[in-house]
Amino acid sequence: MSWLTDMGAWFAKTSAAILALFGLGGAPADPGFQGYVEGEFLLLAAPVAGSLDRLHVRRGDWIEAGAPLFTLDTTLARAQLDQAEAALAQAQATLDDLTKGRRPDEIEVLTAQRAQAEAALRLSETQLRRQHALLETQATSRERVDEAQAAVLRDRARLSELTAALRVGRLPARDDAIRAAEAAVMAADASFAQARRRLVELAPLAPEAAWVNDTLFNPGEWVPANTSIVSLLPPGRIKLRFFVPETRLAQIKRGQRLHVACDSCPAQAAALVTFIAPRAEYTPPVIYSIGSREKLVFMVEVRPDGDTAHLHPGLPVTVRP
Repeated sequence: MSWLTDMGAWFAKTSAAILALFGLGGAPADPGFQGYVEGEFLLLAAPVAGSLDRLHVRRGDWIEAGAPLFTLDTTLARAQLDQAEAALAQAQATLDDLTKGRRPDEIEVLTAQRAQAEAALRLSETQLRRQHALLETQATSRERVDEAQAAVLRDRARLSELTAALRVGRLPARDDAIRAAEAAVMAADASFAQARRRLVELAPLAPEAAWVNDTLFNPGEWVPANTSIVSLLPPGRIKLRFFVPETRLAQIKRGQRLHVACDSCPAQAAALVTFIAPRAEYTPPVIYSIGSREKLVFMVEVRPDGDTAHLHPGLPVTVRP
């Protein structure tokens, strides 16, 4: 009877092995969710049309942040920048002139004229006193006294005029004129900044380290305004996208860490759930009913941890909780 017992044990082990081989024995393994790699590409363009002067990168290159990408023809932009810079300098000079008053040489002329007027007034006052003294002795006429008095009044008025002119010469322009000049400087400065920014936009730099996914124009070609010239794929903008059946949606939560498997993925690859679509999609077109719930799927996006060099857009992946 022992051989019957051994035969039964062998049959049980063989049956268990066959069932395990075809996945028929015990709890079935979780097949996970099928998905693919997707990239959020950076499309770099210029805001104005122009001829592509130089292309500094090639498709497949790895570039660091701040690396030059391309350069459009900058002849017109540089001329506009020079013009804006000259206009700014002119506006600033006008403002400086209005706030300084008259030139030093002109102030010296007014000062000298005032000194002459003071000397003339002293002389006329002396002559007036002399004429009064002569009038008391009847050595002069009343008419000569009146002439001396008029000369004093004339010289006093001349001195007052030059004193006021000297004071005004030291003053800046009127407040309204200065405010207008300040506004002109601000407008010229804005135009200069715009021209300088336009020159930078014609030769942009990489905003972050990335792979050059594609170049869409060759040097010498005419590029329309706002047309992409270089396409970049930064490592931080690579994501995985997969679809979860409605019946298993409760297993996935935002912020959850999932396991990722693919042909080139490391053994411990993981990703973080960043987005769960709020609306369901159908796999094939079906009529919505309770019986078709298993065909309802929700799109889920995850961000991979660590190095993403092995993850290329379009690569199929399997994601498991």
